[in-house]
Amino acid sequence: MLYREVGQFKTTYAADMAVFPIRQDRIGILAMVAIAAVGVPLVANDFVLTSIMIPGLIFTLAAIGLNILTGYAGQISLGTGAFMGVGAYAAYKLANAFPEVNILVWIVTSGVFSAMIGVVFGLPSLRIKGLYLAVTTLAAQFFLEWCFVRIGWLTDYSSSGAIEAVRRSLAGMPITGPEAEPLTRYFVVLALVIGLTWVTSNLVHGRIGRTWMMVRDMDIAAELMGVRLLPAKLLAFAVSSYLAGVAGAMMVFFWLGAAEPSAFGISLSFQVLFMVIIGGLGSLLGSWLGAAFIWALPVVLKFAPGLVGIEIASATVEHLNSMIVGALIIFFLIVEPHGLARLWAVTKQKLRVWPFPW
Repeated sequence: MLYREVGQFKTTYAADMAVFPIRQDRIGILAMVAIAAVGVPLVANDFVLTSIMIPGLIFTLAAIGLNILTGYAGQISLGTGAFMGVGAYAAYKLANAFPEVNILVWIVTSGVFSAMIGVVFGLPSLRIKGLYLAVTTLAAQFFLEWCFVRIGWLTDYSSSGAIEAVRRSLAGMPITGPEAEPLTRYFVVLALVIGLTWVTSNLVHGRIGRTWMMVRDMDIAAELMGVRLLPAKLLAFAVSSYLAGVAGAMMVFFWLGAAEPSAFGISLSFQVLFMVIIGGLGSLLGSWLGAAFIWALPVVLKFAPGLVGIEIASATVEHLNSMIVGALIIFFLIVEPHGLARLWAVTKQKLRVWPFPW
């Protein structure tokens, strides 16, 4: 059959421990990257790029950040939206203070400020866990939201209280601001998200990732085996907040163009959390699947019935989306806690030994 590892012999330990040990998996990943980089730009219009692809990729990065903290390190967080806001405001201030520096440098650097804030609010994780840690991160959400509203310096004392994407170019081509084409912004976002996903994958499949999983499974046993809990947990908060900060900066500069403090509210934190739960905790693939599913579901509900002549009002679509997402969260928490990623893994395993498991 097509999905078999017969004849694919491993001659080194590195090959045996590869993230994608089967040749078909590597070909599949390359094919998906090629579709995203070549196929989507050929067939997608500006609406699809601006309303589906760009925000879907941004939320994928935010979901990966939360999955690092919750799925791999076992630390609950309800402050992802606020950490995204820190990255957005940091990129805005840096871009205005140093206009001669390429905007992509500040997009990537903005996550550092979010990481520092995340480390500060991650300090209680050594003493508390579970619901109490969730309340702590929820306090961080509300405190940072208050800062976005009350500290005028963050917005250069703008009367509207909003931040706007400054106009910047790369190689003479606008990549931010109203002049930037959706296709250009899509390519930039795609490159950043794929690059950071690759870095994160190497991180979680190495010593640091194994340390996080030890802390997640049983922190007392991990400490007895020599794992230093505070550095391990704070590093998870830092990496998670960094990815969320970069996602927040891209959210303003490559998607919305402008944002008010309410854009980084508690609803955004819960939306990213739902993506992680449905996609699968402790899985980078789950972050991609969860973000794609949550973000594409309202679009499908809105336009799919129109193909058969049925029109659904926008308010009805919103209600249906909330009902479906809520039902799916309950379903996955009870039936398959590891989400869509686990269902995909089971499907692949059945294909490897087909037709026997049927």
